[in-house]
Amino acid sequence: MSILNLARPDILAMTGYSSARMEAAGGRIFLNANEAPTSPIDGEPCNRYPEPQPDALRAAVAQYLGVTPPQCLVGRGSDEAIDLLTRAFCRAGEDAVLISPPTFGMYAVCARIQNARVLEVPASATAAFAYPLDDALAALASDQAGQIKLVYLCSPNNPTGQVVPTPVLDAMLAATRGRAVLVVDEAYQEFADTPSALTRLPEAEHLVVLRTLSKAHGLAGERLGIAIAAPEIIALLQKIMAPYPLPQSSVARGLSVLAPAALTRTAERIAMMNAERERLRARLADSPLLTAVLPSDANFLAVRCLDAAALYQDLLSQGIVLRSLQKYPGLGDALRISIGTPAENDALLAALGCDLATSPLVRTEAA
Repeated sequence: MSILNLARPDILAMTGYSSARMEAAGGRIFLNANEAPTSPIDGEPCNRYPEPQPDALRAAVAQYLGVTPPQCLVGRGSDEAIDLLTRAFCRAGEDAVLISPPTFGMYAVCARIQNARVLEVPASATAAFAYPLDDALAALASDQAGQIKLVYLCSPNNPTGQVVPTPVLDAMLAATRGRAVLVVDEAYQEFADTPSALTRLPEAEHLVVLRTLSKAHGLAGERLGIAIAAPEIIALLQKIMAPYPLPQSSVARGLSVLAPAALTRTAERIAMMNAERERLRARLADSPLLTAVLPSDANFLAVRCLDAAALYQDLLSQGIVLRSLQKYPGLGDALRISIGTPAENDALLAALGCDLATSPLVRTEAA
């Protein structure tokens, strides 16, 4: 069965918008897109619409990830890819997505905007938030009508930080084959030691892997996310993507961080952040305000607090902003700490009382 059989029939039948730049990219005099003929900024030709999917950026992304350009779609963050997948595969009021909370919130948000159902198989705090494989397999087996179209795995998971083990990934690939698209969100993959799900792409046409230049590569302000999948899926997503999604400045900076010298600096940044993560994990045991630290393979740590709401406000009053996890199931007493510079991390440790000679009240939750 073609993977496109799972897509919305109306999307398959429609004709996507064809922009002026898509119809004729080459030329010497452009009089086809109703642009201004001159740029308002000297030396910056920003008066012309950019390429919808710049060849150079797709080629650089493909080389970095070990895939081919037709397998890549670059958009405005991974959020855009999640939205496009939902609109391409989920019929409003009929189809569903399957998620495992606590996890990244945009999976459910995009589904609800599309009026798709959100089915949940919660991960258990008592099991260190490991992916609930048996429950997910049971949910798929009970979907006799075939309405689950997208299944999300977040690895490392946001906000808890644990990876999905390869045997679990393989089990979910087998269970979804021919019946759903398996979306593996690897926004934090560069910080983990486990193999990427991209290794499974050649034999899994129903697999979509999401990556980003926002985290390890440091380009959060440029909003560059990547979907990697079979060319048929990529072409389908391009069909419903808004025209001209990528500003020229973002494309230029994306190319710059994928250059060999920049990738060397990125590797050094990742090593520093991972070392800082482990240093924080160890030092947070000195805080009298925390009760547990969750293991993490990402660039953040989730910590349990004696009073998360009060601690959040106290840190905020000192100019230190953490992420409250109160809305996530099983994490009502938790905050998320993004790994900063050593100086920023030291400021946080001091604010948490980690320089005091107190008995450690923190335990590290089992992986």
